[in-house]
Order: sequence, then structure tokens, then C-alpha cells
Amino acid sequence: MGILMWIIVGLVAGALAKLIMPGPDKGGWIMTIVLGIVGAFVGGFVGDLLGIGSAQASGFNIETILTAVGGAIIVLFLYRTFSK
Repeated sequence: MGILMWIIVGLVAGALAKLIMPGPDKGGWIMTIVLGIVGAFVGGFVGDLLGIGSAQASGFNIETILTAVGGAIIVLFLYRTFSK
């Protein structure tokens, strides 16, 4: 995927992760995009290890979004745990 696609997927995944796990996070939209992009990488890596997803998913599809959101939730949980 191109960098623009990663940013779009990151924005969507980060926003969905924050909707699923609401909380008093700081950072606004920039942090949401970063959270989603990091989550997409984490989700792709974990998906590859478990054999349920792929880091090489092509394009903007439901598999890519679900994988990225799952990774973003993991990253958000770790961020909240260690930032206290």
C-alpha cells in the first residue's frame, strides 16, 4: 500500500479503536492517525503470526480495516497501561 493509503487506513482504524475503547486520551486527530498506523502494523504482524490476517493485504477492504483496528486496540491498551 502507498503511504497515503496507510494514513487513510490508520485514521479509520484509530477512530474505530477509540470508539470501541473510549477514554480521556490526549493528542487529537494526529495521535489517532499515529495510533491507527502503528495498530495496522501490529495487527498485520499478529495476524500473520496467527494465520488469520496478512500484513500484505491489498487495498482498502474489510480485512485490512479489521486487522488494523485489532492492532490499534492492542496499541491503545498498551499506551493507556504504560502512560499512567
